[in-house]
Amino acid sequence: MTAIRTCKQLMDEFPWKNLQCANTRLPIILPRGDTHDVYNITSPFFYRGCQFLLGRVERREEEDSDIVFFKEKMGEWIPDERFKPLSHLQDPFYTFIDGYLILGGVQTYLEESGKLSYQTVFLRETEPFKFEQFAHGPDRMKDIRLLELPDRRILVITRLQGKIGGRGKIGWTILDSLKELKPQVLSSTQVFEDQFIKEEWGGVNQLHLLRNGKVGVLSHIANFDEKGNRHYYSTCFLLDPQNGMHSPMKIIAIRRNFEAGESKRPDLQDVVFTGGLVRVGNGTARLYCGVGDAEAHCIPILDPFFKWENTSYGVAGNANSSEVVHTRDSIRCHG
Repeated sequence: MTAIRTCKQLMDEFPWKNLQCANTRLPIILPRGDTHDVYNITSPFFYRGCQFLLGRVERREEEDSDIVFFKEKMGEWIPDERFKPLSHLQDPFYTFIDGYLILGGVQTYLEESGKLSYQTVFLRETEPFKFEQFAHGPDRMKDIRLLELPDRRILVITRLQGKIGGRGKIGWTILDSLKELKPQVLSSTQVFEDQFIKEEWGGVNQLHLLRNGKVGVLSHIANFDEKGNRHYYSTCFLLDPQNGMHSPMKIIAIRRNFEAGESKRPDLQDVVFTGGLVRVGNGTARLYCGVGDAEAHCIPILDPFFKWENTSYGVAGNANSSEVVHTRDSIRCHG
């Protein structure tokens, strides 16, 4: 087990805390007159001959959102009308299992008491450009992510809260097939106890299978300050899916790294929601994030999984940020 490090300690280790990139806001184009915000986007993916990304779309003063498919066209992202928006879903994610596109999001609903609740739902394509729900997670669990392993089993990452997980801890398990993707299974996953102090929390946003069989985990860590403002930081760590051993978490991006912009509320100004990562292949990557619960951004970063993929050491506490040589010329910020 690695030593628990706080947001402050991780920030102290982060070498790019004072670097700000320009022109990071994604060129997402809505129909004329449409003033909805688009944020908490996924990374782009190739599907049915086009590049797509998914975005959370909602009005600034509301939290009832839809997930919309955006298609890349001449450097811009525009809604693809072939896909019906996925109603009442937040914070999209995707993966491919057995060659098929699996989508997910957080569905909100009112309990009988009138209290707002939520659960993660999973959808798959039933016919071209049409997706239907086939599974869901436990009530009030976000940040469930799936990854097909080389042996075709499925790594599942969860986020438990309450008596077991406090404000939010990361859990993991392995399923033999999607048929086992059930709330009771996801509620009983093994928890990593060495990632968050009780006042802080986090979760997983995307999983990358590395060439050495390990998994690069894109994640986040968060806390409140003394005024009740939220602070979310984009992070990552390395996971061995054979035994659950994992490296310490490290920060890879903070709000200051993106150009200035708007936020949904004043207490959300310092929120970076990790959306996804595209590995460029030359030791760098593009990180896609929601910012301030109002905007979608992308910045170039050093590929956080490059060294982990190209070395043979284990993951038990020896893959922290100090092992990577950072120089200002290593990252070129551009639009």
